[in-house]
Amino acid sequence: MSETDAETILAGLAPADLDAGLIFSGQASGRLIRGFTAPCAYTPSPDPFYVFPEAMRELVVWLMAPADPLYVFGPTGSGKSSLIRQVAAKLNYPVFEITAHGRLEFADLAGHLSLDQGSMRFQHGPLALAMRYGGLFLLNEIDLLDPAVAVGLNGVLDGAPLCLPENGGEIIAPHPLFRFVATANTNGAADETGLYQGTLRQNLAFMDRFTLCEIGYPSPETERSLLDRRAPALPESLRSTMVDYAHQVRRLFLGDPTAGSLAERIEVTFSTRTLLRWADLTQRFQPLARTGIQPVTYALDRALGYRATPPTRALLQELAQRLFAVSA
Repeated sequence: MSETDAETILAGLAPADLDAGLIFSGQASGRLIRGFTAPCAYTPSPDPFYVFPEAMRELVVWLMAPADPLYVFGPTGSGKSSLIRQVAAKLNYPVFEITAHGRLEFADLAGHLSLDQGSMRFQHGPLALAMRYGGLFLLNEIDLLDPAVAVGLNGVLDGAPLCLPENGGEIIAPHPLFRFVATANTNGAADETGLYQGTLRQNLAFMDRFTLCEIGYPSPETERSLLDRRAPALPESLRSTMVDYAHQVRRLFLGDPTAGSLAERIEVTFSTRTLLRWADLTQRFQPLARTGIQPVTYALDRALGYRATPPTRALLQELAQRLFAVSA
């Protein structure tokens, strides 16, 4: 999509006051939250199977009166970005998303000069578009960002206009519905567990500008409800055991001492996405049972096991055999 097309779409956005209770629970509450009248090409698609976690309340309350930008952190696979996208979908918010990495520069966020049909033209970045037209700027994996680059965002985080020297000193004042959200696996203080290599300790002044929100893995009840809807062909006892297995793997990943004596820590974990993939593959591989192959463990390798080291893969299979033998 060209920038001209993008600007045409975004210029047509119409802000609206929406009833938060009606939007998220189906019952009017009288508490208003700002959104847009209709989705656009930048609005995430709603997932009809998505189950909102309790942390949704913090995000919605923040959206009602965002005094500061929001920093959402939690373990990998806990659904941080998915939560933000699905809340945005409910409110018809456009989302301008980018993932941080060690070589990301400020120009990648704000914009840069590029060659267009033989001439140089300024291409506005996702941050500039969100600030100009209103929308949610989502910076994923912010703890991988070079702290020197992150500090360049301080003015924007404080509510100041964005200055674009490369575009003739253009000044973009923040739209009333501009929102800044960052996600990360750590709380900005780097990682001492060894789980998230490459994460960097962020500047204290930079982190002080954020409201923090921690998100953990969904509860077993939430994921059982989700599997009930996504994999109804599987027996209820099997679905329940699959959820228990996923939570056991997560405890091993986090080094939880209650996980038992199988291992101190493993290098892979179960996201809800992986759990759903496992359930789907288990259903698809059911015909293999006639050949003596166990569909559940066969699907487990393809959903998660092949991403693990050989010792961890063996551990995952051992744990599966224990749990599913008991459930059988």
